[in-house]
Amino acid sequence: MNAESGANAEAGQGPGSSRVDALLARARAGLARLDPAGAAEAQRSGALLVDIRYAALRERDGTIPGALIVERNELEWRLDPSCPHRAREATGLGLPVVVVCNEGYASSLAARSLRSLGLYRATDLDGGFQAWRAAGLPVRLPAEPAD
Repeated sequence: MNAESGANAEAGQGPGSSRVDALLARARAGLARLDPAGAAEAQRSGALLVDIRYAALRERDGTIPGALIVERNELEWRLDPSCPHRAREATGLGLPVVVVCNEGYASSLAARSLRSLGLYRATDLDGGFQAWRAAGLPVRLPAEPAD
C-alpha cells in the first residue's frame, strides 16, 4: 500500500469514490430517508417539508404545495427553535422535518445538520424534488411569463 492509497483508505474512500461520497454516507447513516409517497404521508401527518432548492430551480420546476421555502444558507437559523430568526413553523426540537433539495444529495447533508442542532426527527426526501414530481405528486407550477 502506497502513501496515497493509505490516505484514501483513512478518508473512507475506495476506488472511484470521493471524500464527499464518504461524507454523504456518514450523513445518511441513521436517517430514515423517505420516498416521495412517504414524504407526502409525513406532510399529511404534520411533518414540515422544507424546500432548500435555490430560486432558479423553483422558478423552473415549481414547488411542493405547503412546503416551507428556506434557502440552504439560512436553514439552520430558520429551523432552530431557539433562534430569534427562526421561521414561525420551527415550533420545537421534536418537529418532524423533511428536507427537500433537487435530487436528494444536499438534503441529506442539511438533515444531518438539523439533527446536530437537536431536531432529532429531521430527515430528507430520497431523490429530492425530481423524485416527488416523477411520482406524480402535487406540484405548484411556476407562474406563466407575462406577454
